[in-house]
Amino acid sequence: MAGSVAVVGAGLMGAGIAQVAAQAGWSVTLRDVTEDALRKARAGIEGSYGKFAAKGRMSQEDVEASLTRISYTTDLAAAGEADLIVEAVFERLDVKQGVFVELDKVCREDAVLATNTSAIPITQIAAATSRPENVVGTHFFSPVPLMKLCELVRGFKTSDEALQAARDFAEGVGKTCVVVNRDVAGFVTTRLIVALSVEAARLVENGVATAEDVDLACQLGFGHAMGPMRTMDLTGVDILRNAALNIYEETQEAKFLPPELISRMVTAGDLGRKTGQGWYDYTPPQA
Repeated sequence: MAGSVAVVGAGLMGAGIAQVAAQAGWSVTLRDVTEDALRKARAGIEGSYGKFAAKGRMSQEDVEASLTRISYTTDLAAAGEADLIVEAVFERLDVKQGVFVELDKVCREDAVLATNTSAIPITQIAAATSRPENVVGTHFFSPVPLMKLCELVRGFKTSDEALQAARDFAEGVGKTCVVVNRDVAGFVTTRLIVALSVEAARLVENGVATAEDVDLACQLGFGHAMGPMRTMDLTGVDILRNAALNIYEETQEAKFLPPELISRMVTAGDLGRKTGQGWYDYTPPQA
């Protein structure tokens, strides 16, 4: 049965989690530090619901009901009475730990504290709280309303009850779950895509093949829907680099160290679709 959830972080990921939760009947509090971020999140959620309604995937009544279930705030204390809190802030350990220090102060003792991270070990985040047994990883995929997978990650002290609560939430909002029982950096999905992407970038960097041909090889040779270069562009080259560095710092395994070309692309602002240029050019043609 749906209850109350607080989502901390109103970027694309946080807004997406809030959107699917409200659509599934949860009472949602979406929190960010600025009103501007909340305005953008609200506009994005309303626009996404509108597209679903236009395609017949939601009725207008369902859209309106879902929108009424979401409240927006800059006050972290508003998360205090939620059954489940999902943190979806910037993918950096110190930032996430800072959020969890505050959540530990304001949230109910029985609340489940979930972190949406793609690479950082859950145990490191849970260590910022006095209740590591209540902390669990919920790795959603972007765009959340469309992607079906949620990777659930058990920290070193995550309880069975917290893991089950996270599964109930994720499945209740329409996701299929895989469970990571050992808290390794990058879990399952990020370790796999990072290893593939780093090696793909090295092949391009060394002139072995073009980005287009690397992608084509993965699509036609392995049946991938999208090659690693376009996947990086869709996710964000900077996001992939951060995840790779998080895993490398934890493991010291060379296969996860991003090559120089990726770092130069990030410095130059060639981050993929969101900037119009990554491994491919996404700028619209001149009229």
